[in-house]
Amino acid sequence: MSQSSPPSEDPVKPASSSSHEALVVQQFGAQASAYVASVVHAAGDDLGQMVAIAGRMPAARALDLGCGGGHVSYGVAPVVGSVVAYDLSAEMLAAVTAEATRRSVANLTTRQGAAEALPFADGSFDLVLSRYSAHHWQDVRKGVREARRVLRAGGTAVISDIIAPESPVSDTFLQTFEMLRDPSHVRDYSTAEWVAIAAEAGFAVTGVTRRRLPLDFAAWVGRMRTSEVQVAAIRALQAAMAEPVRKHFEIAADGSFVIDQAVFELVAL
Repeated sequence: MSQSSPPSEDPVKPASSSSHEALVVQQFGAQASAYVASVVHAAGDDLGQMVAIAGRMPAARALDLGCGGGHVSYGVAPVVGSVVAYDLSAEMLAAVTAEATRRSVANLTTRQGAAEALPFADGSFDLVLSRYSAHHWQDVRKGVREARRVLRAGGTAVISDIIAPESPVSDTFLQTFEMLRDPSHVRDYSTAEWVAIAAEAGFAVTGVTRRRLPLDFAAWVGRMRTSEVQVAAIRALQAAMAEPVRKHFEIAADGSFVIDQAVFELVAL
């Protein structure tokens, strides 16, 4: 796992943001370099799958929606015509620009904004990709509708994200320790929810690939500089889990665990 700054020992402080978007920027802007360097985000079978799908469209205009550290953009840039890395955080986009320059990626540009209000014309892209971003969107249905709007008819969208367990008690634990770790978290959606959201937005679901994603606890909280108080609360929740929930998340002695992840392949109708 990547080296990360240790969790802050400061007590929990109220967010100074006046909106969810401001909270997301506050949480991620300061951690931009950590996300560019994150091994979890820089690799993975889901990322390889997204690059392979992009490789079928060598002249595609691609949008990396909620690009974070830019790893999808770096991966697909060599196999598409152009890619726009889009994110809410100006600091994150500055880090992506710097890394793209370092890698000599010439066909990558950046644009700032929210997923729910894309500043692009209808049908601007052939391919929309989003990885580990949608669980931060304030209105995921609106964000997916926007993705459909800016995608040409017949275009491809690929969404990769953490998915919620079908078991309500496991789902509750997941959402709670996600929120404790990162207050800008909104929700991890289940596979059934994602299929419904995509259909409502005008997509046909052509493929769902589910995987299990192991997370190193220290690196996971370190990327967000989660306070010691909140780290302790997460560990207390892990200790309180019933045995079936503990088995689902494969909780290790150091707090490391395994969660569900899925890639949804969509075609714009």
